[in-house]
Amino acid sequence: MNNIDLIKQAEKALVTQFEAIDEIRDFNQEKVLQAFIDNRVAPEHFYTVSGYGHDDLGREVLDNVFAQVFKAEKALVRVHFVSGTHTLACALFGNLKQGDKLLSVAGAPYDTMQEVIGTLGDEETKRASLIGNGVLYDEVPLVDGYDIDFDALENKVDDSTTMVLIQRSKGYSTRKSLTIETIEKICKIVKSKNPNCICFVDNCYGEFVDTKEPLEVGADLMAGSLIKNAGGGIVEAGGYIAGKQLLVERAAVRLTAPGIGSEGGAMFNQHRLMFQGLFMAPSVVSDALKGAVLASKIFDEIGYNSYPKYYEKRTDIIQNITFGAPEPLEEFCRTIQALSPVNGYVTPIPENIPGYEDKVIMAGGTFVEGSTIELSADGPMREPYVAYLQGGLNYAHVKIALKRFLNSI
Repeated sequence: MNNIDLIKQAEKALVTQFEAIDEIRDFNQEKVLQAFIDNRVAPEHFYTVSGYGHDDLGREVLDNVFAQVFKAEKALVRVHFVSGTHTLACALFGNLKQGDKLLSVAGAPYDTMQEVIGTLGDEETKRASLIGNGVLYDEVPLVDGYDIDFDALENKVDDSTTMVLIQRSKGYSTRKSLTIETIEKICKIVKSKNPNCICFVDNCYGEFVDTKEPLEVGADLMAGSLIKNAGGGIVEAGGYIAGKQLLVERAAVRLTAPGIGSEGGAMFNQHRLMFQGLFMAPSVVSDALKGAVLASKIFDEIGYNSYPKYYEKRTDIIQNITFGAPEPLEEFCRTIQALSPVNGYVTPIPENIPGYEDKVIMAGGTFVEGSTIELSADGPMREPYVAYLQGGLNYAHVKIALKRFLNSI
């Protein structure tokens, strides 16, 4: 069977999965549309003020639209967040003080968050971290490095636990990403042991993958990046924090300053892109998911271990492909880069990346630097040599890349 026939056969076998993804897309698109209509979004909301950014009506409406979409009391949507890690850090530092205790429920978080917490990094990084500022920290180890240990979670949460960190996506690990149902179970356990404990979800890569978001199943606070799902592939920078009003406002104070909070910050004429990106997000995420499902099916067919399996329920846009050796991992990333619309002539090589312990190979010629809702692939150069494939502004692009990789091997 040639490679084109292999892909066509896989697509025929995935009709049921693709139909389910379309249904989720349609549900989320209607939800987003209704938020735009209810908040009376108009052209005047695309223009921003300068200087301090006071009385910015567009910024206020943008916050309200995000809040309605994610079922939050309040949302903070800002271009000033430089990355998903920065967004999460503001939520953590804004809501944790000296003597408070943070508990990660899914083992160690990904590398950059470990630096924010203070379990990784040089002396100066650790000094500026949560632990360096007197926050206590603990983790609930995974069962066999794979599943949430609910019994251990119940034993670890007590009256001293101020916040639990729930990382929805797997990061550079081979554990399961957390479904909405799993997040709901975690929140119920935490609240049964300590009703005042803040359930905080790192929602990066998870927006619009399901018909519910974490705040609808018991989370108090969540955050994500706008150069991932929620930005629809066109937002140039920024992030969002959504949840209970007090918790979001505390995070806003960390982003700006006490006394300013969410009331300041010029938005540099980014409003229209942020509105339009959110409106496009359900469809863009849908195409990225279809590409991930196709990749899962194809790699299973040719003998590589890939997770999630094509028939399993999805909770993020990331597809793990375990290559078992550095050479095929590098070849895969080179293929993705060669078929990128930007910098397609560049050859990616493993390199040291700030915030990561191992060398990382990164592929993704994206219109927005670092955008992972656009087709990209990366992975740390450590066993078992896993590529993390994510994104795709359209399904056809993912299919083209898979066909080329099949040709290369």
